[in-house]
Amino acid sequence: MTKRLFCKGLALLLFLLAGGLFTIAQTVEPAALTCEYLTNPLGIDISHPRLSWQVQSKQRNQFQSAYELEIRADNHWNNGSGLLWTSGKVESSESLHIDYKGPALNSFTRYYWRVRIYDLEGRPSNWSLPAWFETALLSPDDWTAAWISDGKPLPTRDEDFYEPDPMPLFRTVFKTSKKIASARLYITGLGYYEAYLNGKKVGDHELDPGWTRYDKEILYSVFDVSSQLKQGANTVGIMVGNGWFNVWPMRMWGRFNLREALVSGRPMVKAQLRILYKDGSVETIHTDRNWQMKTGPVIRNSVYRGEEFDARAIPEGWLTSTGTLPGWTNAREVDGPGGVLKAQLIPPIRVTRRIQPQSITEVSPGVYLADMGQNFAGMVRIRVKGTAGTTIILRYGEDRLPDGNINVMTAVTGQIKSGNGGPGAPPIAWQEDRYTLSGKGVEEWQPRFTFHGFRYVEIRGWPGKPRPEDIIGLRMNSDVQPAGSFVSSNSMFNRLDTITDWTFRSNMFSVQSDCPGREKFGYGGDIVATAESFLYRYDMANFYRKAISDFRNDQCSHGGIPETAPFVGIADKGVCEHSGPIGWQLAYPYMIRQLYDFYGDKAPMEELYETVVKQVALLQQTAIDGLHFLDISDHESLDTKPEALSASVFYLHHVDLLASFAQILGKPDDAGKYSEMAGALRERIRARFHVTGSGRFDLATQAAQIFAFYYKLVPEQEKELAWNQLLAEFRRNREHLSTGIFSTKMLFDVLREMNQNECAYTIANQRDYPGWGHMIEKGATTLWETWAYSDNVYSQNHPMFGSVSEWFYRSLLGINSLDAGFRKIQIKPQPAGDLKSAKGHYESVRGRIGVEWRKKADSFEMEVDIPSNTEAEIWIPASSAARITESGKSLLMTEGIRVIREEAGYVVLRAGGGSYQFLVKPS
Repeated sequence: MTKRLFCKGLALLLFLLAGGLFTIAQTVEPAALTCEYLTNPLGIDISHPRLSWQVQSKQRNQFQSAYELEIRADNHWNNGSGLLWTSGKVESSESLHIDYKGPALNSFTRYYWRVRIYDLEGRPSNWSLPAWFETALLSPDDWTAAWISDGKPLPTRDEDFYEPDPMPLFRTVFKTSKKIASARLYITGLGYYEAYLNGKKVGDHELDPGWTRYDKEILYSVFDVSSQLKQGANTVGIMVGNGWFNVWPMRMWGRFNLREALVSGRPMVKAQLRILYKDGSVETIHTDRNWQMKTGPVIRNSVYRGEEFDARAIPEGWLTSTGTLPGWTNAREVDGPGGVLKAQLIPPIRVTRRIQPQSITEVSPGVYLADMGQNFAGMVRIRVKGTAGTTIILRYGEDRLPDGNINVMTAVTGQIKSGNGGPGAPPIAWQEDRYTLSGKGVEEWQPRFTFHGFRYVEIRGWPGKPRPEDIIGLRMNSDVQPAGSFVSSNSMFNRLDTITDWTFRSNMFSVQSDCPGREKFGYGGDIVATAESFLYRYDMANFYRKAISDFRNDQCSHGGIPETAPFVGIADKGVCEHSGPIGWQLAYPYMIRQLYDFYGDKAPMEELYETVVKQVALLQQTAIDGLHFLDISDHESLDTKPEALSASVFYLHHVDLLASFAQILGKPDDAGKYSEMAGALRERIRARFHVTGSGRFDLATQAAQIFAFYYKLVPEQEKELAWNQLLAEFRRNREHLSTGIFSTKMLFDVLREMNQNECAYTIANQRDYPGWGHMIEKGATTLWETWAYSDNVYSQNHPMFGSVSEWFYRSLLGINSLDAGFRKIQIKPQPAGDLKSAKGHYESVRGRIGVEWRKKADSFEMEVDIPSNTEAEIWIPASSAARITESGKSLLMTEGIRVIREEAGYVVLRAGGGSYQFLVKPS
């Protein structure tokens, strides 16, 4: 009897195992599946998308030895005949950017995929839960929609651009009679659009599409509108605004007319609604001349100046009526600007925080000032009731004047403050919105086609007295997902971390800008200074892919890269027409390298390698005696800027990057050529700027000495002399910095690599001028453009000095990458000063890296989380391994951890993925 029961039990177990209904505990499993960095993307137009996942395990030191992918066009995994492509078992530890290599994909199709992975023993995991991606329009021929506009000609005189110019509305009505399976809206508009279906806004995007050079590339979004459709009659309505496609001809700084640089035209829209019915049939509704149009309530709109809206001009029923409306005429089919239509993968701009005013004060009769308590970028939503025709004026500023009134001057468009804006331009180009009431009950309104940078809102014309609940601040930004966190025992650093977050988010509106009010441009120099700070804080993969594309789209025929992308006409101290200064050009190859370092992504490097070759060739051709001498240099440095030195070292940086690209891409001849070129260039720079035997470089300022260390110009025998010179400069400035846009970032890199974090901490922790503590003491809620407070000229919401954020992660937490995409990780915290603890994490593309340390009177505690399928080099501040325990056991007795060496006051360990708790006991 017992034998029969055993045999039956064994047979049942074998049956369950064979059927996959029962599995033995797995050592590894795939998680966080993404396609082109996105989780279940609704619309991609990449013919061979790349798939990625993370490796997870509850055990330490686990690695992936192989993987297997399966893709199908349905979600029926038990049906073997429906399999579209399988990779087969691939012996590889790679889990990032695996190319789809199956048959050609079809447009408008959802594909499902799953992966299983194998551990070091060759044991397979369970299959992952299926993920999916949906294709959009893979071919230009898939577009049946036409561009439509109102056909109105653009003004011939500059001054006429400022006259009332009601924006067109577009609508169409269609009927559905069959049961709907799904519906997708593919839509773009220039400059901005807002779409409605049956009276409700489509999606939650703001200021779509992202800004690009429109004759090269135009982004479109994809929305699932299945739930908004109904059987019978449906109404689609679309509003358009000027955005960056029809900017006003204001002369910024009295010089730059953006219309002369940007691709411009009358606002237009292109949209295609694809309905899939349950019987398998498809119907497409698209923009064409049969759509109806009429002028709408947006009377004026400027991405800088603001929006004027007259609610009395909203056509009755235009979003909901299914009949013909009086006064509507046929739309005009027009030619678009010619750019390739591409699915928008960059995170859309969304409302990411709602802010109530801290106070509303009547500063003079009928004039109120709302203090939002925080400088930010976005808009204001108002809720008001009043008489038809009443106009409310909202004016925005970052500051208050001494008398309590609003100060608009730090955010005035392009320093247009004294009638220098050109014909018809306002004498002072402040930010302002106007809303005229319809008189129909309680009205809610927010601008649609502009955004502002502000803390204070001046309110005029309000019927009665505005209450805090009547005003809501809408913080907006490209909705990048958080990737990092930081907190420490230093409350000033914690406040600075918060301020930096507000500043960075204020400057992500599809481009990484320098300020959200005055300029809004994607300056390359600001990107170079802060890219790594942004990368530690947010998932920037698709944002920076788009930024790289922007710079590529505006690369000039000679190879030069613009100062801003999209190019707006500013080319200060560039090496050829339309190119930027060398430090600003550096953003292009710099971002390409950062995508590789942070995400292990070398596709941009492969695709754009020849464009960087062309760029470096231009720099070589335009050099004088092998060097460059013109550059904006270390913008906002307090010392004299080392212009010639910075121009030459930024040239060197380009060559170094190109040599590394060649090495990574397996181009040994090019790698040798550019490495040799970089070596020769270093020698020229030393010969020109190094004072032999003194350790001094060029002006020997903080910036000059930092450049010398950062670019490895200091001869080995003079490192102590050069360091002493830098220390002398710190002392001369009372242990404060005097650095600008670039050398502030490089300062912390240099001090980290030299194990001089005590010096870095002293500088960062200063509470008086110049420094971050001074900004905080003066009440800053975002970072300033300058170390000194400015109430007129300089922006109070400027990201470049946010480069200190990188130091929080790289030095205080000690999280650094030793290999592409954090395949190998260094954990090397550098406790300094009176700091007692620090805690944070970075969500790398391979998984979460966490660090928490606490410094006590007689011990040091550190907890570390390392993702599976990676290897870490962990540096523990201790004099010997014998003093260290891990999870209560002697380090020397802990399996899976290897002591590598003792160096510079650290014990260096090697460990794989897992969670570790270290304790350093007193000697």
